[in-house]
Amino acid sequence: MKRSPASIALIAAVLLLCAGIAGAQEIVTLSARPDVTQAFFLAQLPPNPQAVAVLFPGSGGWLRLRKESEQIKFSSGNFLVRSRGEFVKRGVVTAIIDAPSDQQSGWGMSDEFRLGDKHLADMSLVLGDLKKRFPQLPVFLIGTSRGTISAASLAARLGPRVAGAVLSSTMFRATGRKSQAPGDGLSRFDFAAITIPLLLVHHAGDQCYVTPYGEAGRLSEKYPLITVFGGPPPQSGPCDARSQHGFFGKESETIEQIVHWILKRPFTERVH
Repeated sequence: MKRSPASIALIAAVLLLCAGIAGAQEIVTLSARPDVTQAFFLAQLPPNPQAVAVLFPGSGGWLRLRKESEQIKFSSGNFLVRSRGEFVKRGVVTAIIDAPSDQQSGWGMSDEFRLGDKHLADMSLVLGDLKKRFPQLPVFLIGTSRGTISAASLAARLGPRVAGAVLSSTMFRATGRKSQAPGDGLSRFDFAAITIPLLLVHHAGDQCYVTPYGEAGRLSEKYPLITVFGGPPPQSGPCDARSQHGFFGKESETIEQIVHWILKRPFTERVH
């Protein structure tokens, strides 16, 4: 059947529209444990996706993910959250995890929760959803600061269900009892329990007392380490996102090397 130029143009327009919708950013909300929902933000899809990155922000991990007047809103200051476009433009599908509905008060997710069975159950559900959407793509867990507790614990427990894990500004030490959010961090964690590929990323000038660079250096005897140098003067406290702790001013260069590692390309271990 011969179609007119006008009908061909209409079909092409519809296909382009569908492609745009399919690649649009969205909030995905899953029914997790009884009376609990687990949401994540799926960023704009790259045109030629090669891997999936599941991002775990720091602090309590509560993004306040929501829609207002048909616009997706969330807290976007964290290193991984504000750098999501750096992953996307390099061919990595980016899913940013929010705190589940029963952890959305006060601080957000505690260290104990991140290390526990409920978090594992929620993230297993998220992982299943992502594997249905992108069945041919390897999935990587990437955490920063307190988000490294989630990424490390899940990497150890999920094993080969994921392709690898990246820990940036790893929370090696516990916070004191007088802290706003006391917790053990990864101070008691057995990194040998992670049997899948693991990458460490740390700023040499990180001044946060619970994420000392020296600990990353010590582990570099067993795991690859990307060390980041330089950047502009901090615009936040030493444990907050706009400092060396959050790779402030070095986001693009840092993500570039992380993606190289994810895609099994040569990567630079020293980012200046």
